[in-house]
Amino acid sequence: MKKFDVEITETLQRTVTVEAASREEAERMVDRGWCNGDYVLNAEDYVGVDFKTTGEHELSEKKMLDVLLVKPNEHPQKVSIGAELKDLQEAVGGSIDAVYPFADPVAIICNDEGKLMGLPLNRALRDEDGQMYDAVAGTFLVVGLGEEDFASLTPELAQKYEQLFHQPEAFLKLGNRLLVLPVPDEPPTEKPRVKPPAEHDR
Repeated sequence: MKKFDVEITETLQRTVTVEAASREEAERMVDRGWCNGDYVLNAEDYVGVDFKTTGEHELSEKKMLDVLLVKPNEHPQKVSIGAELKDLQEAVGGSIDAVYPFADPVAIICNDEGKLMGLPLNRALRDEDGQMYDAVAGTFLVVGLGEEDFASLTPELAQKYEQLFHQPEAFLKLGNRLLVLPVPDEPPTEKPRVKPPAEHDR
């Protein structure tokens, strides 16, 4: 499938009669009259139309990215989203910021103003010794990196970072310190056992 630019040219034509000393003077008079709005051509003066293709474009399908969507208090989800800026902004709820805290070709895309907006802290970022040095506020994406732009995560990287961010975290402020606690999974609820009615001797 392709996309074409087609130029439409409609032709309007009218003959007017003027008195003049020469052909050139007559044309100048009509030219001035047309510029002044004395002669306004309309649908009654229509004599033809011409169509001309001026451009041809290949239609490309919308680029999609296979990424991880990480929401506060939830496990990461593998999702496919559009690669356009508006798609990424919609996913994180505002203007985006990209950070590159890992050696792997991946990036974290988060809300650029998440902390200023008071979005809930989501996951901690840790150094090589496992010490937290920052935290991501609000929903974020883990995406792959291509040569010039964001890309889909490979299955291996998707699995690695799903495990890294698998457990939701809670943040507690203790004075000037921020304590990070893993949020335990809710145990499956068991249906209450119904005690069978006691049998009575007859």
